[in-house]
Amino acid sequence: MTPFRRRGDRMEAGFVPAESAVLTLLLDELEQLLAGDGGAVGDPVVARLFPAGHASDPELARDYRELTESSLREGKAEDLALVRATIPVEGGAVRLDVDQARSWLRTTNDLRLALGARLGITAEGAPEDTDEAQLSVYHWLTALQGSLVDALVAGGSRPR
Repeated sequence: MTPFRRRGDRMEAGFVPAESAVLTLLLDELEQLLAGDGGAVGDPVVARLFPAGHASDPELARDYRELTESSLREGKAEDLALVRATIPVEGGAVRLDVDQARSWLRTTNDLRLALGARLGITAEGAPEDTDEAQLSVYHWLTALQGSLVDALVAGGSRPR
């Protein structure tokens, strides 16, 4: 990957075909999660993507989820669709305006959260028995996201 760089009012990066394929596969998996009915109770990925609105009051948390989950899913799905539409399927350049870059940022964050939850990654790091290939993808997503944040900030845009 050629990291994101600011070029005027655009953020640009380059992907090789394998990176585009991995990103597309991750988007497919995230899309399936978003299309679900809330996921399995106790699923750490769903809990990470849709955290409880109130940690110590289950009733308040349930009410919050009922009020917000649909719009959260919709927003995540819209961001995901934009990322999917701007990925160069055979590899190549990605050119994003600020709003598109923010959608990419939110979606790559969701992908990292989902993969990190599946791998058991915490603030202390990854478990010793973590699959190295999946951990490499996690680190690649981290670098991708970091370069996008840097490109946004370079132009005075707040990542949001």
